[in-house]
Amino acid sequence: MAQSYDLTKGRETPLILKFFFPLFMTNLLQQFYSIADTAIVGKGLGDDALAAVGNMSSLSFLIVGFSVGLSNGFSVSIAQKYGAGAYERLRKCVASTIKLSLFIAILLTILSNVFLSRLLLLLQTDSSIMADGLLYGHIIFGGLIVTIAYNVCASILRALGDSKTPFFAIVASTIINLVLNCVFIFILGSGVEGAAAATVFSQVISTLVCLRKIRRIEIIRLTRADFATDLRMYGELFSNGLPMALMNSITAVGCMVVQYFVNGLGVAYTSAYSACSKYINLFMQPGCTAGITMSSFTGQNYGAGKYHRIRRGLFACLGIAFTFYMIAGAVMVLFPTQLAGLMLNGADSIALAVQFLPVCGTMMIIVDFLFVFRSGVQAMGNPLIPMISGIGEMIMRIAVILFFIPRVGFMATAYAEIAAWSIAFLLNFTAFWVILGRKIKASHTGQVNNPWANHLKKSIKNLRKRKIKTI
Repeated sequence: MAQSYDLTKGRETPLILKFFFPLFMTNLLQQFYSIADTAIVGKGLGDDALAAVGNMSSLSFLIVGFSVGLSNGFSVSIAQKYGAGAYERLRKCVASTIKLSLFIAILLTILSNVFLSRLLLLLQTDSSIMADGLLYGHIIFGGLIVTIAYNVCASILRALGDSKTPFFAIVASTIINLVLNCVFIFILGSGVEGAAAATVFSQVISTLVCLRKIRRIEIIRLTRADFATDLRMYGELFSNGLPMALMNSITAVGCMVVQYFVNGLGVAYTSAYSACSKYINLFMQPGCTAGITMSSFTGQNYGAGKYHRIRRGLFACLGIAFTFYMIAGAVMVLFPTQLAGLMLNGADSIALAVQFLPVCGTMMIIVDFLFVFRSGVQAMGNPLIPMISGIGEMIMRIAVILFFIPRVGFMATAYAEIAAWSIAFLLNFTAFWVILGRKIKASHTGQVNNPWANHLKKSIKNLRKRKIKTI
């Protein structure tokens, strides 16, 4: 029998570490093969091809980020029902998640391919990289259904406390992706289309691995009745998923504005920004993983009404994020030239990246802590706050880039990132403590899910009965 993992019992820190490390390796491998893609494209096809692929990053974030936000939001409901032991509703929740995700995948695939060329033009894409950008984008967005399927399957497993299966899935897909990349580009001599095809095919493998595990978990073994239309369930899923999806898309719009101004500076700037973005995504993975861990842990314990465990889980996740920040930040500050040289060929592009990396590396603790607090807020059923913080991120990115790019040029991109992280962190930090504080206070007042208080109340009641009998 396949296993799900209960995060509502046992010591918090060991549970969190056990969940964190397989998930961290999963995310790290995903970033590794993303960087390997970039390095293979940059070294094998040149900086123009790298710029074409990198230029797609903000668009991919807009489209894929929307779907990832939905699946993460859906998984909050799954985790809460699992934590509450409501297995019948859990199965309906999983079935509804699958139905809605399939519909969204088809819709996004059509829309992204139809409007791809217009979106690239809006980004002020240089004519020298437009053809490669279109070719790469159509293949990546053509495989959206596979990308979304993997994210949904992985989010279901994580909601049930399983972070190991997504890790094994990514190990398999990473190996396949790297092998196919090398074969397509260095042996068969293909262009950016080879890198795109390798990415899509590798995601098919990771999806199949996760699906195999899901089918073996008894508590979510679905029947036809579970797939019956449940409008109330759809409403619950969208109430969690849609704000998170919009948060990602709103943030992506801010990133697209930054990309627009970077593209206007020239191809060397686009290449440098692409490489720097890859490294930012890589080195923020410990914080991102701590956030996902916080989401699953909080979701289950919130469903079980164990609010004190959420607070203890928060400090464990923050400790993990800070520890890894010390390492990642040091690498970005001390070795920017070496990092830039791994992906870029042109001296101008390398020089730009060397300016960017130490600045963001120093301040990355802000975004690491943001991930943890934002995930906690989302998992407590309050997705609107993170969405508002996403709007704040977008506004700060646009404001900073508009003000600083005429004055300092490329470094405005680094300042825009830091400003966006800061405003979002402040909003989610405040919201987390307000929401959790109210829940803990309410549980004390009503003696809800507080076993020690309930035991004391019962003992006092029994003592009074004995006194009455004695009298």
